[in-house]
Amino acid sequence: MNSTGNTSNNAHLHWSHVLLIVLATIVLTVAGTYWVLTTYVFVSSFEPVILSKKEEKTLEQKLRTIGYDFSFSSPIAKRNDDLKGEIDEEGFLKPRAYSEQGAKREVNFTEREVNALLAKNTDLAQKLAIDFADDLVSARLLLPLDEDFPVLGGKTLRLNAGLGMAYRNDKPIIILKGVSIMGVPVPNAWLGGLKNIDLVSEFGMDPGFWKSFSEGVEHIQVTDGKVDIRLKE
Repeated sequence: MNSTGNTSNNAHLHWSHVLLIVLATIVLTVAGTYWVLTTYVFVSSFEPVILSKKEEKTLEQKLRTIGYDFSFSSPIAKRNDDLKGEIDEEGFLKPRAYSEQGAKREVNFTEREVNALLAKNTDLAQKLAIDFADDLVSARLLLPLDEDFPVLGGKTLRLNAGLGMAYRNDKPIIILKGVSIMGVPVPNAWLGGLKNIDLVSEFGMDPGFWKSFSEGVEHIQVTDGKVDIRLKE
C-alpha cells in the first residue's frame, strides 16, 4: 500500500512539474514574442541622430559647396551671415562672372550627417534611417498603417532595403541587393527580376537617367559610415 501511495504521489508531483514547465514556457514565449514584435517588427520610431556643433558646421560647409544653403541654427540669422559679402550697399546681389576654376567636384558625407539631415529637414526623422557599410547602402523605413487597414491596422510596417554601390572598370556599379517587409525578403520576381543586377549595366546603354548618371560620375566609394563621390567635368 505504501508503495502504491508513493507511486501516486510521485506521479502527481511529476505532472505538477510538467504543468509548471509548460505554463512557464508559454509565458516566456509570449513575452519573448511581444518583445521581438515591439523591438524589431512593430517598431514605432527610430531615435533621430543629433550632431555636435562641430559636426553641424562641417555638414553645413559640405552642403554649401554643392550649392545647398542649409543651417542647423536660426534660419534668419544664418541667412544674414551667409549673405555678408554677397550683397552690395544698396541691398542688391553682387554680380559675378561664372568660373569653374578651383571648383570642388568631390563630395563626401558620413552616415551621421545624412541621418541628421533627414531628421532636421523632413518628417522622416523617426521613420527613416540610412546605413553605410563597405560597398553597401542600406535603408530602414517605418510605415505607419491606418487603423482600418486589414489585419495590421494601427501597426507600423517595417521595410528594409539594400543597394550595392561601388566604382569598378571605369564606371559606377549600382546593384539592388534586396527588399524585405517585416523581416521577410521580397521575391525577386516581385521586384521585376532586378535583384542582384547592376542597374547601370542593365539600363545605362539607353538614353535616360542611368546613362547620364554613369557618364557624370568619376568615382564612388562606400565604406563603413561614409560615402565619397567624385564627379566628372
